[in-house]
Amino acid sequence: MCGRFDQSQTARYYASVFGWADAVYDSEAGPAWNVSPGSYRPVMHVQDGEHRVDDVFWSYRAKWAEGKVPIVVNARMDKLTNRYWKPLLKSGRAIVPAEGWYEWTGEKGAKQPWHIHRKDHAPLFLLALANFGGFIENRAEAGFVLVTDDAADGMLDIHDRRPVVLDAADAELWLDPSRSPEEALDLARRAALAAEAFEWYRVTTAVNRAGSQDPQMALPLPG
Repeated sequence: MCGRFDQSQTARYYASVFGWADAVYDSEAGPAWNVSPGSYRPVMHVQDGEHRVDDVFWSYRAKWAEGKVPIVVNARMDKLTNRYWKPLLKSGRAIVPAEGWYEWTGEKGAKQPWHIHRKDHAPLFLLALANFGGFIENRAEAGFVLVTDDAADGMLDIHDRRPVVLDAADAELWLDPSRSPEEALDLARRAALAAEAFEWYRVTTAVNRAGSQDPQMALPLPG
């Protein structure tokens, strides 16, 4: 799963790296080193032919599912064709740009956070699904989730699931509204960056406190 991520560059920086010089912004969020669920973060998507970067609530539950399913922050890639997720797979494909994400090892009360990122330190383009409409009763009706898949190789030492990350060119294809849900899912499966593209290191336990922010959080512990 992914319960925190590092989005410590600006929305305009990520759009520039992505090649979106013409992006339309509805984002006031600043850099954040310790993004937690329940916050509004910049999300990239295509709407009515426009490249958009909008602040979206991280957490989702369909309005009709109130009282039936919990609010979630991740969606399993192997479940995206079911009744719950397929509408968003069709019309709510999105990308969340980031520098890395966090996972934890150890026992409850002594959890050690790890910062996971690309070896080349390029931005991550995390697959996401979102409802870009408004909400009536609960903010989670118009939220986003990160798409996750089974971890592999050495990443199992950190966690058994991880976000699905694409290179910029493949992320652009994921966002293409002319691509069918089946084609988008096939792309995600084929193009997801392998475990060899990533590295990780221990970081301060200050990350454990939701809402706390400091540039030092994303730096490796000495030794």
